[in-house]
Amino acid sequence: MSLQMVSTINNSSLLQPGFSLLNFDGHVFFFGQKGWPKRSCPTGVFLLDIKQNELKMKPAFFSKDSCYLPPLRYPALCTLRSDAKADEYQYIIHGGKTPNNDLSDKIYFMSLVSKTSKKMTFQCIEKDLGGDVPEARYGHTINVVHSRGKSMSVLFGGRSYTPLAQRTTEKWNSVVDCLPSVFLIDFEFGCCTSYTLPELQDGLSFHVSIARDDTIYILGGHSLQNNIRSPNLYKVKIDLPLGSPAVTCTILPGGISVSSALVTQISDTEFVLVGGYHSDNQKRLVCNTIVLEDSKIEIVENVSPEWTPDIKHCRTWFGCDMGKGSVLLGIPGANKQLSPDANYFYILRCKGAEDDKEEESITQICSQTSSEDPGDSTPFEDSEEFCFSAEANSFDIDDADTYNEDDEEDESETGYWITCCASCSIDINTWVPFYSTELNKPAMILCSSGAGHWVHAQCMDLSETMLLRLSEANVKYFCNEHVDLNRGLQTPQKMVCLKKQPMKPLRKKKTMKLSTSTKKSFLRRLFE
Repeated sequence: MSLQMVSTINNSSLLQPGFSLLNFDGHVFFFGQKGWPKRSCPTGVFLLDIKQNELKMKPAFFSKDSCYLPPLRYPALCTLRSDAKADEYQYIIHGGKTPNNDLSDKIYFMSLVSKTSKKMTFQCIEKDLGGDVPEARYGHTINVVHSRGKSMSVLFGGRSYTPLAQRTTEKWNSVVDCLPSVFLIDFEFGCCTSYTLPELQDGLSFHVSIARDDTIYILGGHSLQNNIRSPNLYKVKIDLPLGSPAVTCTILPGGISVSSALVTQISDTEFVLVGGYHSDNQKRLVCNTIVLEDSKIEIVENVSPEWTPDIKHCRTWFGCDMGKGSVLLGIPGANKQLSPDANYFYILRCKGAEDDKEEESITQICSQTSSEDPGDSTPFEDSEEFCFSAEANSFDIDDADTYNEDDEEDESETGYWITCCASCSIDINTWVPFYSTELNKPAMILCSSGAGHWVHAQCMDLSETMLLRLSEANVKYFCNEHVDLNRGLQTPQKMVCLKKQPMKPLRKKKTMKLSTSTKKSFLRRLFE
């Protein structure tokens, strides 16, 4: 085994706990960022390119007939083929956490529909199920088994929120183990059936599950109810005759008490188990080889790599399977207080040097790895692990479309998640859509006061009808804090004065001037 540090990783802040990798035709795509997608990549899916110890992310695209796929952290994910030897496949994505910390119970099918030298287009379809539909959960696994020419998906484990009837104010967002039921999902008919097996008594999450033909092996995992890491090794066999399926479970010796372990496949029958935790206060630095042959499983201890002092002394670690015998490991950075998203990454190659040279391209494997969410249990369960099912390889694609997170605005300060007013109640961690037009961001409206500023429509108590009218009409809007001020500063409207027609001046009567003699003559005649 060889351990190599990845010296430079760009945009590593997007690589947060719980995301997944999807491998299509040797190209690896990142899915499940922690926050809602930004404008540079509204789909939230990126082409991942690791070249010369540098990571670049390029936006991916979806077809017009695709449904919306939210960024889901800690989902269950696996590939689905028409038969065990088919080359074409699609991904099944179930459950997981949304950026609002809601749990999803939906199941999606994601496939590649077109491919060019610079653009890959996906199609995402939401699948409706009937019968015993699994509840919303995260930290579980899903696998595909093949028996008698048929295929079915098997879902097991995980955690969910406490039922509403049992919640209290102090523990509103507390999580519990899901019931240890095994779900068989027939996607051809869209039906789901749950099975309760007596051998499975405790709920498990962040376990390891490896599928081969008609058998699934379940190893390790953490139980919240008992706060233990199960030392049992379960063998679940699914027989698919013409009638009803037959599901049996056997407890085998030789299990390992571990949680959050990673599995990578190094040959057709060999896997390597890496990382995880023995207990809340002890990382697991031992590696094991798992051999599957003739319906048997054998687990033997393998030679561990020379761990660096940083890895040995770090409190937590996390990682993912990269496929073809390689594992990506990460540890928190030394300056977590200054840069909370800073992490250091290593690539652990479990094959020999000759095999590494022969296999430059790393592809996806069918076994499921697990990751634990530390915030919901013990400190070490908050391992910040990545959920991966594929490895990144090098691509010779033009870098013009490379995603650069530095080009994005910090929406936590200047975008949708600002504190728009003194009574603002919008929180990125608790927000849920309020208007029917909202999808993954709160509706906002521009206040025309001064230079203008944005406010949340919900904080302004706007009805949906009024919001639509304001968005369609070409009028100025003033928020609750500035509407009164604006009215006080308005200039009174000018009164329109009616013009009056000027009156014509009266003509002066002409008077005759009489002489004195004439006046006397007139008076004399008047009195005669």
